[in-house]
Amino acid sequence: MASTDTHKRKAYRVPDKPALEITDYTGWRSLLNPLWCYHGFRMAVVGLTCFGLIMVFSSSTVTMAALGKSPFLQLLNQGAFCLIGLVLGFVALMMPVTFWKRTGVLFVVGACLLQALTFTPLGIDVYGNKGWLNLGFTTIQPAEFMKFAMCIWLPSSLHACSKMYHKKGIKAYAAPLVLYAIGVALVMGGRDLGTAMILVFIGGVAFLIVGFPGKWMGVGVLGAVVMVGALAVSSPNRLRRILATYGDCSAADAQSVCYQSIHAKYAIASGGFLGLGIGNSREKWNYLPAAHNDFIFAIIGEETGFVGCAIVLLFFAILAWCMIVIALQVTDRYVAMVLMCVAIWIVGQAMVNIGVVVGVFPVLGVPMPFVSAGGSSMIMCLTAAGLVVGLMRSQPQIKQSRQSA
Repeated sequence: MASTDTHKRKAYRVPDKPALEITDYTGWRSLLNPLWCYHGFRMAVVGLTCFGLIMVFSSSTVTMAALGKSPFLQLLNQGAFCLIGLVLGFVALMMPVTFWKRTGVLFVVGACLLQALTFTPLGIDVYGNKGWLNLGFTTIQPAEFMKFAMCIWLPSSLHACSKMYHKKGIKAYAAPLVLYAIGVALVMGGRDLGTAMILVFIGGVAFLIVGFPGKWMGVGVLGAVVMVGALAVSSPNRLRRILATYGDCSAADAQSVCYQSIHAKYAIASGGFLGLGIGNSREKWNYLPAAHNDFIFAIIGEETGFVGCAIVLLFFAILAWCMIVIALQVTDRYVAMVLMCVAIWIVGQAMVNIGVVVGVFPVLGVPMPFVSAGGSSMIMCLTAAGLVVGLMRSQPQIKQSRQSA
């Protein structure tokens, strides 16, 4: 009977109270200090954003000049997006936890409606991705809002459903499963495989933490694999990219589907240990497409070398570490799940972006959070950062330390 079923896996349990006081975090335990993680997270966000502004300017000047525009145009646009993101991030920071718990479903429904508009005349195609909206004065990518919405809605919805599992069985999860599937399907319908992959990451983490039954997790993973495979073979160009990534790139492909990946590797190889210097990239001279957004990591490698790439990776490692450490220490399960979802979104997306640049993954059109040029991505990443800072501030240890400082 469904009413007598039990979870095959135990859900993640948050601690009843913090195990240590702030003053107890000495020596190697300093790495687990919630106050250090709070400041470390903010430092990493600021570092990535500032470094991103520098690299966006450096990698876009040639393209802007070739279009007859000011070489500062992309920098000014990105700076404006940063300001909008900072304002929204500050608003998110001020919101109490209860606000996110109660309004999460409104955010995800709104995100689905926005994504559905991409199938209307307002939708436009950008490099094969049909998930964009043309608002006249600007264009937006609703899928970026979808990521944020899923991060705040799935934890509260799944946590509530997990309490009814023993009475209703798998039917208890029906509503969030359907809405989540609709969101992912809308994104995949716009041929945005990269964003759909990130949404699967977010959902996978949320379902795993809440203790979703293992056999049904397996069914979900199998379904995701089948859908990705179907999308891959449904587009001849996408299939060629995948085959070229994991096979040999023919002479013809070198001037088509492999062109971007080849020049990205040229850029990184040219950088060496210290790089050619900021502004001295060769590949940005219209050799590497999307040098200032999806492939900005290649320009980072070329101009700042191994050292610059290592710094970027270190910043993302700090983001991941700080969010995971706080998530494992908080007493509010919802907060823990949101932190883990945002961590897999931001850091997971960064790793996918880097993987595309170095040839581990085929080209997916996924920007690097906080670094790549792009308004929708930058605004939502900074909003998510504000959300995370607000959730961290609400924790007793951090709140007490800030008040006594």
